[in-house]
Amino acid sequence: MTSDASATPDANVSTKFGANSETPRVIRMHEADNVAIVANDFGLPAGARLPSGPALRERVPQGHKVALTDIAEGAPVRRYNVVIGYAAEPLPEGSWVHERRLVMPTPPALEGLPIATNNAPLAPALEGYTFEGYRNGDGSVGTRNILGITTTVQCVSGIVEHAVARIRAELLPKYPYVDDVVGLEHIYGCGVAIDAPEAEIPIRTLRNISFNPNFGGGTMVVGLGCEKLQPERLLPAGLVRGRGASPAQDYDIVTLQDPSHVGFDAMISSIMRTAEQHLQRLNRRLRETCPASALVVGMQCGGSDAFSGVTANPALGFASDLLVRAGATVMFSENTEVRDGVAQLAARAATEQVAQALIAELGWYDRYLARGSVDRSANTTPGNKKGGLSNIVEKAMGSIIKSGTAPISGVVPPGERARQKGLLYAATPASDFICGTLQLAAGMTLHIFTTGRGTPYGLAAVPVIKVATRSELARRWHDLMDIDAGRIATGEATIEQLGWELFHTMLDVASGRRRTWTEHWKLSNALALFNPAPVT
Repeated sequence: MTSDASATPDANVSTKFGANSETPRVIRMHEADNVAIVANDFGLPAGARLPSGPALRERVPQGHKVALTDIAEGAPVRRYNVVIGYAAEPLPEGSWVHERRLVMPTPPALEGLPIATNNAPLAPALEGYTFEGYRNGDGSVGTRNILGITTTVQCVSGIVEHAVARIRAELLPKYPYVDDVVGLEHIYGCGVAIDAPEAEIPIRTLRNISFNPNFGGGTMVVGLGCEKLQPERLLPAGLVRGRGASPAQDYDIVTLQDPSHVGFDAMISSIMRTAEQHLQRLNRRLRETCPASALVVGMQCGGSDAFSGVTANPALGFASDLLVRAGATVMFSENTEVRDGVAQLAARAATEQVAQALIAELGWYDRYLARGSVDRSANTTPGNKKGGLSNIVEKAMGSIIKSGTAPISGVVPPGERARQKGLLYAATPASDFICGTLQLAAGMTLHIFTTGRGTPYGLAAVPVIKVATRSELARRWHDLMDIDAGRIATGEATIEQLGWELFHTMLDVASGRRRTWTEHWKLSNALALFNPAPVT
């Protein structure tokens, strides 16, 4: 794959509203592209003549591609100056180019890649940017002050859910400096091959989420008692405080099968007593001015469309570069959504070791998919295709752009904690829920999520900033989307302007000066632990 795919629409093709809002508008990403996407809300009818281009032979929906020249059967179709497929039939100029008219390219090989050849550092460094955060004893900084209640097994989820509701209603009002209480519920912990080689991934994921900086350096655990994932296996030795344990230890465990719990009310009361001890500690934490370098930002896209790689993701890539220049940690992810751009990423690795770690993670995921008799093409959803993304190659090119241009300074295996600053690749599946869960484990304290089709996705443990790729979506979901990146497509804002807006928004949200819509409505998805090991 080429590494110079431009995120700037071709200046020869109109991308602005004319006096007539129905003036045909298309966006071409590179002068070598032989297709462009329709920018008009709700698409263009047959017969509409494109600026300096052909007339449409059929109706083309918004975000979908139109052939700018005649494309012969078997000839390459290019977008982002990348071959996203080959024409499955002759495609005359002005015709609609969609997934059924394309043959997807084979995946690029993982051998013979350019290694650390395009990794010039960003300059200059950004100084003086700060946010108001919560400092922790281990040096990390949270953006929220939350009581996290870890669970060892799904069996206790109903009890914990009930207890959390009681804690919010009865205890939380007494502790005004605590933002929320969150039950870290999941479907793992028992009925699994817990000693299988890959079973460590979900275990270390839950362990590292329990240590997320937004939980203030301490948490409490609710277990059942008979589960396979015993507390001493989940948490490091000596860190679980139970009955009779030393007060110097750091974590509390409530075991529902303990003989002292006679009935439901006894269980709830025990959880609430333990929770109040943690609330008292958390309530003493206050925000302090911290450098932007203390931020750990996770980036993700979901419900993607053809505008994702034109508006929201390029602007996020610009903002990502700003964060890296400020010394922060920024993570991008989604194995199947970067796989077709592996050459770009290997070239941007800061060192040969980083490149090899990236290649190893993508190779492992190739083998994981092969075990299920699928490949990366299984990624693209019906909604992606309805939004104009013909296949995973096209989707990948738009997804990678959100990583900006910074050198990739490290790779975080699934479930591990990020240990360095700069731009990191967190190797996760592309599933929104699993990716978000693994970025939480990596230490993410702020999440930014771009979407074109729209999704009410959220996480309880961190604020989630939602960015709409299209103005029509931002208007329709006005109380779910935080930022309208569609202004880039209409010419009302540049990628650079929106990138700075995203950067300042992240600092405001991290400081608690601004609440996101997901926080306002308390929207959150369940944790989804990635478990490639067998279930028994």
